Amino acid sequence: MSIPAIKLMTTLRSGHATSPRLTWYGPDSERVELSGRVLDNWVAKTGNLLQDELDAEPGMRLGLDLPVHWKSLIWALAAWQLGMETVLDRGEADLLVTDNPESGAGKYDAVIAVALPALAMRWPGELPAGVIDYAAEVRSHGDVFMAHSDPSASGYAIADHEGTRHLHQDLLTGFSAPHDEGVRLLVTASDGLEAALSNSLGAWHNGGSVVLVHPDVQLTEQLLAAERVQGS
Repeated sequence: MSIPAIKLMTTLRSGHATSPRLTWYGPDSERVELSGRVLDNWVAKTGNLLQDELDAEPGMRLGLDLPVHWKSLIWALAAWQLGMETVLDRGEADLLVTDNPESGAGKYDAVIAVALPALAMRWPGELPAGVIDYAAEVRSHGDVFMAHSDPSASGYAIADHEGTRHLHQDLLTGFSAPHDEGVRLLVTASDGLEAALSNSLGAWHNGGSVVLVHPDVQLTEQLLAAERVQGS
């Protein structure tokens, strides 16, 4: 069964696939730009890591213990494409994705450590026993995602801050924020991960793209003009 997240990834890799879809401004002058095709490749690799190494399947819960970052959006999209539910509040989950792997010891079926710098090829330092190094493992997985099990549209995708649990079938119509067609949307990390996910989904769903900005990055007129930001 095709669910909205799968349809969204199909659109991102096939419609204007070389156009920017996600641009990240991070600390230390970091700028990462992902086209629709490259964004889909990252999501596919991450989804294949979930399936092939962690035996993830529809209905399982993935804890996202990450700050707002382009990699946290990748993980959410990968989980949704697989039919999993993302958990943002350190609530009960089967698997944990985190930039603080010490915090998940013994509480989850598996813990995945995510190094945030764009050029990181592995976790900087020692990891607790059994923790998976995302940067070291993800590149070995395939660029095309094929689900082993059909996800259910009536399964849960995410719970918002008000406690409402949104189904996969409603991800792009109930959870995502409405935005204009083709918008080049500014998304500020200071608004939190839920807002970043909701706004990014809304922009992509309407053929737009996202400029995601870390709180330490100054929003200058030059930056906004260079990125052709149309909304916020």
